[in-house]
Amino acid sequence: MTHTSDVEPPGPDSGRLVVPLLVAGGVVIADQLTKRWALATLDDPRRTIDLVGSLRLNLVFNTGSAFSAGEGFGVWIALLALVVVVVLVATLRHVPDLRTSIPLAMVAGGAVGNLADRAFRGDGFFDGAVVDFIDLQWWPVFNVADAAIVVGGALLLVFAGRADA
Repeated sequence: MTHTSDVEPPGPDSGRLVVPLLVAGGVVIADQLTKRWALATLDDPRRTIDLVGSLRLNLVFNTGSAFSAGEGFGVWIALLALVVVVVLVATLRHVPDLRTSIPLAMVAGGAVGNLADRAFRGDGFFDGAVVDFIDLQWWPVFNVADAAIVVGGALLLVFAGRADA
């Protein structure tokens, strides 16, 4: 029988992974839902949706890495992304503050979102193409996962520069 005096009260670290995991999960869900919408709505290659200024929605498929570099190396890129996700999740376990863990979770969630495309949108092992659809017309076409990776990385740099703040 367990008495309440035998149970340790939750420490300050209990639950510290909840918020970062919710952020990472939210990024993956938002990414996959928006890609599903883009595939259903922008399926005609001539179909684009102009929004504001140079921002438009335009469906493209990326079998390479960032900015479509590394075409034909999708399997290797996916395996590298898998390693990065494992390292990020392992790192999250040891990060005590949200200021660092949330941007790390954004990067991890973005990597998982794009990794899911490579895993489930192809015919073979990690040979799927990443769905991109946010087109600024002056920058490579990207998606929600890419945006989370960039914003998360930028926040990490900003917070690292303000470590004493």
